Amino acid sequence: MQRFALFDLDRTLIDLEHAFLRWAEEFAEHHRLKPEDVAWLVSLDQGVHPHREVFFNEVRAHFALAESVEELWAGYRKRMPYLVQCYPGVLSGLGELRTAGWRVGIVTNGMADNQLGKLRRTGLAEVVDGYAVSGVEGVRKPDARLFQIAAQRCGASLAEGGWMVGDNLVADIAGGQAAGLRGIWVDRGTWPGHDHRADHVVADAAEAIALMRDTHQPE
Repeated sequence: MQRFALFDLDRTLIDLEHAFLRWAEEFAEHHRLKPEDVAWLVSLDQGVHPHREVFFNEVRAHFALAESVEELWAGYRKRMPYLVQCYPGVLSGLGELRTAGWRVGIVTNGMADNQLGKLRRTGLAEVVDGYAVSGVEGVRKPDARLFQIAAQRCGASLAEGGWMVGDNLVADIAGGQAAGLRGIWVDRGTWPGHDHRADHVVADAAEAIALMRDTHQPE
């Protein structure tokens, strides 16, 4: 199996929960909401991680806001790249993999402006060989075509195997495995009671990087 790894972005490489909390606090201040309204926003987001169009439909109705759903969503996408940060050890870990001869990429669902902004603002775009964003490519995980695009940008072939690291059991793990990759599930406690067929389960991306590196030690 080739030294090749693809990573999901949100909640795998970047701390979206903390960024969302910061956004919610700013949003509440801007709209003169109450402290308990921040908790409501966070609860709505964490419940089922709804699509943002659905999320902002509920937010607009709940607070009787004048802005349209499109305006609210666009404002969120514009601000979020400035709030996200990588989890500890992510940037250095990805760099170490590439120094060791790995080809490393990112494959993510999401709107082009939001996801590309996150990749560039965090520095992730500079430490990987390539990436594929669903909003750019017009195809979403778990469709194997998005994994194929990312692999090609990294100069790798799915036919030669590799790894997919992510927190979503369907989009990342099942999708990656269907594309020919071994799956490492980052279990953040958001899939309680779900059966899975991940090859490995880890607590964070740094642990996944260490696992892959140790698995591919030269003989």
